[in-house]
This record gives sequence, C-alpha cells and structure tokens, in this order.
Amino acid sequence: MKIELKDNQVFFENHGLKKEIHPFWLRERVNGNEFIDKKTQQRLFDPTQIQEDIKINNLSLSSDHLEVSFNDGTSAKLLIQNILKEFSNINEIKEINKVEWDSSLKNLNYFEFRENFFEEEVMYKALTSFYKYGFVIFKKVPIEKNFIVNFANSIGSIRRTNFGEFFNVKSKPNPNDLAYTSLALAPHTDNPYRNPVPCIQMLHCIENEVSGGLSTLVDGYTVTEKLKKEFLDYYNILCEIKVRFQFVDQSIILEDWAEMIKLDENKNFKQVRFSPRLDFVPLVDKEKLELYYLARKKISELYNSDKYKVEFKLFPGDLLMMDNYRLLHGRTSYNSNEGKRFLQGCYIDYDSTEGRLKHLKRKLSL
Repeated sequence: MKIELKDNQVFFENHGLKKEIHPFWLRERVNGNEFIDKKTQQRLFDPTQIQEDIKINNLSLSSDHLEVSFNDGTSAKLLIQNILKEFSNINEIKEINKVEWDSSLKNLNYFEFRENFFEEEVMYKALTSFYKYGFVIFKKVPIEKNFIVNFANSIGSIRRTNFGEFFNVKSKPNPNDLAYTSLALAPHTDNPYRNPVPCIQMLHCIENEVSGGLSTLVDGYTVTEKLKKEFLDYYNILCEIKVRFQFVDQSIILEDWAEMIKLDENKNFKQVRFSPRLDFVPLVDKEKLELYYLARKKISELYNSDKYKVEFKLFPGDLLMMDNYRLLHGRTSYNSNEGKRFLQGCYIDYDSTEGRLKHLKRKLSL
C-alpha cells in the first residue's frame, strides 16, 4: 500500500488498484490545535458545515507525512501510516484468529490475578487468549464483597439484566431458572431470548465443596465448522430459519427471533444460540421442518458429545470469562448435601474487552 500524488490529487494504491482519495475526506482530518482537541482527540469543528466544493491547492509528500492545503485556507500535516491504517480496514480484534479446539485441549488458559494487573501486559495476553479460544480462567481472584463487580468494571462495564447487576448461582427453593438447582445443565448459551444477547459471561467461584458440579465448555465455532464441512444441508438450514427464544418469569417475558447459527456479512461465523428448553420453531413448510429437526438433532449430538466438551472443576477464587456468542457452557449434577457450591455471575459486552485490548496495545506499545 502506498500514497501517490498527481496534479493536486492524492491516490491510494493497493495491489495494483489505484483510487483517488476525496479532498473532503482529507479536509475532515485537518489536525491543528484549532481543529482537534488534543486531550480527547475529538473535532472542534462540524464537518457538515464545511463548504462542499473543497479542492486541494498544494501537496507535498515525504516518507512519513502528507502535507496538504485546501482552497478554504486550512492545511494539515497527516501521518502516512494513519492514512494507510484507515484504508486497510484493519480490525485488530478480527486479526486475532480463532483457534478451533475440542476435548483434547489441555491448556485451559489460566492467568493469575494480582493487584492492578488490568493495566499490565498479562491482561493484554489474557484478552488475546480470550479472543483465540473464547475463554480464560483467572486464578486467585478475591472472593469477598462481591468482587466480581470490581473485576468486571475494571475491564469495562457490567451489562445489567433482569437477574440483576450480578447473580448468585446456587441451589435454592422455587428457582426461576434451572441454573439455581443442583441438576446437570447440558451445554447451552445464556440469554438467547435477549436482543442483543449479552456477549461475555463471567462466573466467579466463591465456594465449591461438592465432588460433582464440574464446569463444562464446548466450542460452538469448532462444532459449526465441522457441521459445515460434513453436513452442509444441516448447516445451511440452521443458518436460515429463525426460531423464537423465550423466557417467562413472574414480572417479565423476554423473547427474540434468531438463527441457531448466525453469520456475519461475509458469511463467516458470528454467533451460536442453543438452549433447547427455550426455543420454539416456527410453523414453516413440512419439508423444511423435516430437515431442520434433523439438523437440530445433529448439532445437539455434537454439542453434547464427549469429543468436543472439556470438563473441569472451578475452585474458590477461579473466575471463568467466556464468550457467550461462541461457547456453550454447562455443568454436571451435584449433591447439595455434600456441601456448598456457590458461584457469582455477571455479563459484559464486547466493547469492554475490545476497548481494553486496544488501550493496552497503545499504552504498552505492543
């Protein structure tokens, strides 16, 4: 990629393709003290009020900078690397490639908590690992005074739901969700009935005195990629039909329509939703439903297969952070008469981890 000049025009060349950069695009990026607040990096002017017939009067190009003056009397000295970065459309998060994994995964991405590590390189490494594998486990996180709130808000901001700012996961009388029992929970994603679905879930172990109650994780990305390769008809129908996910409680009814496998604009993996106790398939053509039910059964078999599931015990102080768009989680049953099993959970959104990752990369010059 490079910048070229010709007859007071600026061109961006990439892989043999050359395009002119609109003069107004450059004019919006004037960066003198009278145009940009240096502390916030926000504009001090409204670009919608700039005259429409902006033209370039003079140009000069060095190895590092493009200097340009315009017919309205303004000028700018722009870093070439910043211009190229904008035109390359680099998404730092998407540049972190997902790693497919199954039950053979041995490294469970452990990182040890310490005071102020949210501003250190270890947090950058932890978040990078999170985007690769869809989860990380932080060890020795303080268990007193609902510390999960401090932890989550040190990365971003908690996403409050009808379950509260945070929620306590333990067996209790008259539960409004199966999570609050000692029953086994098959692999599932949380809150598929929400719009939007909470992106990231945290579960912090406070007490765990039982022999059962093991935590389970399944990589929905790995499973859906396998489905795509080996059962393309199943994959396509699960990407096509939107089902109604619904949660009913005494004071609220939550529902949303969505595909079980959601793709992005480039037809790549974006999200899975799976919670068979909460989904309601629409009445569509019988032939489509025949295929859909076969597909749902197959993906359920894969999600529940020992081949794709990792199983581990959370100990007091362990905090599991997992991608609720990518991973399914669950637990084995346990006997509450053996002792206490108490986890605290909360949700945050992607802008929390993305913003922290970008901040650390800038701060630490990584």
